[in-house]
Amino acid sequence: MQAANRVAKNTGLLYARMAVTIFISLYATRVLLGALGTKDFGIYNLVGGAVAMLTFLNTAMAAATQRFMSFAHGAGDLYKLKKIFNVSVILHLLIAILVLILLEIVGYFLFNGILNIPETRVAATKIIYQATIVSTLFTILSVPYDATINSRENMAFFAVTSTIESVCKLSIALYIKETLFDKLIAYSFLSASLTIVILIINRVYCHRKYAECKLQLRKDFDKNLFKEMASFGGWSFLGSMVAMLNNYGQGIVVNRFFGTTVNAAQGISNQITGQLGAFSSVMLKALNPIIVKSAGGGNKGQMISSIMTGSKLSYFLLSFFAIPVIIEMPTILDLWLGKTPEYAVIFCRLLLIRNLIEQLFVTLPVSIAAVGRIKYYQLSISFLAIFPLLISWLLFTINFPPYYLYIVFIVQVTIRSFGIVLYFAKKECGLSIILYIKDVIIRCLSTSLIVIIFSTITVYMIPPGIMRLLIIFSLNIILMIVTVSWFGLIKTEKEKIIALVNNLTGKLTKHNLYIKYKA
Repeated sequence: MQAANRVAKNTGLLYARMAVTIFISLYATRVLLGALGTKDFGIYNLVGGAVAMLTFLNTAMAAATQRFMSFAHGAGDLYKLKKIFNVSVILHLLIAILVLILLEIVGYFLFNGILNIPETRVAATKIIYQATIVSTLFTILSVPYDATINSRENMAFFAVTSTIESVCKLSIALYIKETLFDKLIAYSFLSASLTIVILIINRVYCHRKYAECKLQLRKDFDKNLFKEMASFGGWSFLGSMVAMLNNYGQGIVVNRFFGTTVNAAQGISNQITGQLGAFSSVMLKALNPIIVKSAGGGNKGQMISSIMTGSKLSYFLLSFFAIPVIIEMPTILDLWLGKTPEYAVIFCRLLLIRNLIEQLFVTLPVSIAAVGRIKYYQLSISFLAIFPLLISWLLFTINFPPYYLYIVFIVQVTIRSFGIVLYFAKKECGLSIILYIKDVIIRCLSTSLIVIIFSTITVYMIPPGIMRLLIIFSLNIILMIVTVSWFGLIKTEKEKIIALVNNLTGKLTKHNLYIKYKA
């Protein structure tokens, strides 16, 4: 129950943060699209949009370091934390140097025959790319600090800095709307600067708050630990880089065949799916340290229980919003943007479907990493990740429309999840595949099927507009509550949730009585 309380407390803090940031981010995108215009917005999402991908890279790399830190917490070895931190600093310094060299080499080829950009904007695009490289280096160097905050489960600090970052992004978008400077260059510099400032704040905070965050490279450097972390981090970094380049490569492939206007539609779809994905990722950010600490403490039963419950709740949280959004996407985009870029609707729908499939298995990679044997898992994932871009490129050469890119990725994610991820979760963690399919996948898909059927019937009965949008969302809320309560969760999960709610309600009641007494 103590672990459940921590998850609930941290999840609550993160949802409070998200309630503020999600609306700010969506409004900032509307302002930015109007300020830059469709073509410049597409250029930024093609090149400068890599800054957004840095969040993914940062999260993936921090998870590797966090695995060692949380494992040490779970084992009760606090002295080892200092060594892990110092080794991690050296390791990520070396990674930053390697990435700098790779990005400069890649940049040479991008601007010499690959990217399809108007000649008048090539110079601005090169400036954006260099700003992105600087952000990348700072992001990598700050990974040990992000991992420390996550392993300490300090979600309050993360919530505060994220809220500040969102407010600053809105301020930047409003400034860009009025500035007389080149709007694209100004936005790229300010966005990169904001990323650096937030990362510096994290570093300063960790040095002052946590004893393990002391740079004593000679004293606390451990050669054997460095080899272990380098091996684990290397394979993890391979998977992260392949996934990041794969996602970023989507923009390059689309740009090559269809130009920057379609890149703008990609930027819109990434915003929608990113904001909706936050609803489920918030819970996972609070749950992941529990999974790793369970592995570190040798409590495999709690780890298996956590990954199964976590995958279900993550899927339910995303589908709670994703299903009505998929159905009412044209109305939502018209209300949000005013003028919707071509292909934005179908891009958003297909990307949300892909994300829903991933949510069914979202906690399994965390459990595989917690055990620590990830070499063959990362090799398999990385090898499979090569094919979607190659297949999409071939399809586009024979005049297939751009949304086939997302269809190909849906097929790839399905094969990866049902094949590679489930196989390695069974091999490394002892997960029962039959039990997982029965208690997670079938229960999740059954709830979604019921909601989709009733929502589709409603769509054909009511003309499109705000009224239908409100009805669809209301119906979705009722159906999700009923279906999840009836057969989405198993008996033990319902009991845990009820006990947790009662526990939190009791604490809130005592807190209110205390305030009244003091008054």
